[in-house]
Amino acid sequence: MIEEGSKSSKAMVEKRQLFMEMRAQNFDVIRLSTYRTACKLRFVQKRCNLHLVDVWNMIEAFRDNGLSTLDHNAEINVSRLETILSSIFYQLNKRLPTTHQINVEQSIGLLLNFIVATYDSEGHGKLTVFAMKAMLATMCGGKILDKIRYIFSQISDSNGVMVFAKFDQFLREVLKLPTAVFEGPSFGYTEHSVRTCFPQQKKILLNTFLDVLMADPPPQCLVWLPLMHRLANVENVFHPVECSYCRSESMMGFRYRCQQCHGYQLCQSCFWRGHASGPHSNQHQMKEHSSWKSPAKKLSHAISKSLGCMPIGEPPHPVFPEAAERPQDLVHTTNTLESPSRLDEEHRLIARYAARLAAEASNSTQCPPTDLSFNFDANKQQRQLIAELENKNREILQEIQRLRLEHEQASQPTPEKAQQNPTLLAELRLLRHRKDELERRMSALQESRRELMVQLEGLMRLLKQDEEQKQAVQTGGSPHSSPSHSASCTMPMPIRSTSAGSTPTHTPQDCLAGVGDDVLDAFSQGVPRNLRNDLLVAADSITNTMSSLVKELHSVDDGLEEEEENMRNGREKEERKSYRFDMRLSQSKRI
Repeated sequence: MIEEGSKSSKAMVEKRQLFMEMRAQNFDVIRLSTYRTACKLRFVQKRCNLHLVDVWNMIEAFRDNGLSTLDHNAEINVSRLETILSSIFYQLNKRLPTTHQINVEQSIGLLLNFIVATYDSEGHGKLTVFAMKAMLATMCGGKILDKIRYIFSQISDSNGVMVFAKFDQFLREVLKLPTAVFEGPSFGYTEHSVRTCFPQQKKILLNTFLDVLMADPPPQCLVWLPLMHRLANVENVFHPVECSYCRSESMMGFRYRCQQCHGYQLCQSCFWRGHASGPHSNQHQMKEHSSWKSPAKKLSHAISKSLGCMPIGEPPHPVFPEAAERPQDLVHTTNTLESPSRLDEEHRLIARYAARLAAEASNSTQCPPTDLSFNFDANKQQRQLIAELENKNREILQEIQRLRLEHEQASQPTPEKAQQNPTLLAELRLLRHRKDELERRMSALQESRRELMVQLEGLMRLLKQDEEQKQAVQTGGSPHSSPSHSASCTMPMPIRSTSAGSTPTHTPQDCLAGVGDDVLDAFSQGVPRNLRNDLLVAADSITNTMSSLVKELHSVDDGLEEEEENMRNGREKEERKSYRFDMRLSQSKRI
């Protein structure tokens, strides 16, 4: 009796272990229910090692355990469920390298207890086949597109049309997952769940089903599903941006930018907990960012988009044919690599066929001599062909085995790879520093270009005053009769913009908009030929400077050595152009 009591208490502890570990993560401090639900289910997925199992591996496990031929409403007991989970995780360990093996028994125990607590809360010891398929297909790894396609194959008829009753059954089963992690009030099943997904009762095909479930935003009852996949994609994403609340110099995961407060950004921890500072409020609209783009990449993207070098938008998913195709069950697929018994069966079939050919050859001895020789030659050719096919099959299997061993050896970490990590991190930091330096130089040279254009405008005014004085002398007037003579003798000083530290996002031609009309008129046909040529030379030199800057921005990813060389060349060019311009300016003043 004492032993039975200790075993039952141990089983209760194992049953509650996953939920106790989830509570220790303190997910309840997240104020938004969508993020709270997605984080809890992501924790369960990783803790049970389901994120390592692809949806196609799940489908193969269903087929191997005979679930593809069972009715959806058929029931299976807990012992058979444990057998299915064992095959899933043992097959996973075969695919993983030896250095990344998982604890199979622990994974089976945690996942089994979670499934039983979710779908057998009353303790009947049974659950339906459809409930198990829906749960495992939703919680496993892989692409969300493949998951939704498989789900549609389970709830559609032979014509490829969705059955609303089966979709309602799917929602009833899959929405038990948020309820199991104590988020039932927000995402529990209701009778109106189907109507929120498909308000109009119409014919739903695969592409329509994908459009609805992969829309932005998705249906309210399933909004946590794509968010769980986005969480998996941004866990290792780095943002070199300072959080406006906690002042952390970098962010990991999601990044949130306020649409009303300029430059106000929050890390995912501060946003999930509702932190705000200054004029920012939690009622402001925030935009979620799952990646980081430097200002240089944004500038290149804007220029390429304006020139039509990239498509404006991409469809959310590929368009599939409307014909009813259900390849997800893999009923007729054979796995020769993982099933040695099937290889033996194949060899037995070949041997049986060869024996039948030999029997036919022996029976043909009663035929005429011409037929006998013909049959003998045909049988001989067939036996040779069979032998060649068998040899080819052995060679292919040996090659597959060799490639698998090479893959396992390549996936194992070596001391040389481990020693390269600090060097790689240092190179990444240096590359980021070079990018920032180029962006600052881009901004400074952009401002210098504007200063040069302002100086050109002053030079234009001086040249016009000289023309007016010459005309006045020729007409007999005083050379000092021009009312604007004193004002035009002073060269206007350039004014620096306060935004010189920011990266310019306009094209080189936009800088002419801030210059007076005198410089623009210099390119017309009414100005003397020598003045127009001088201005054209100056404009060409400025345009070449901007072209070299854009080339420097595009060549950042080509390597650090190439960047330094481009910076040196750009610096020498700029110094030579500045020297030439100063010489021309001094000559003009002397004139």
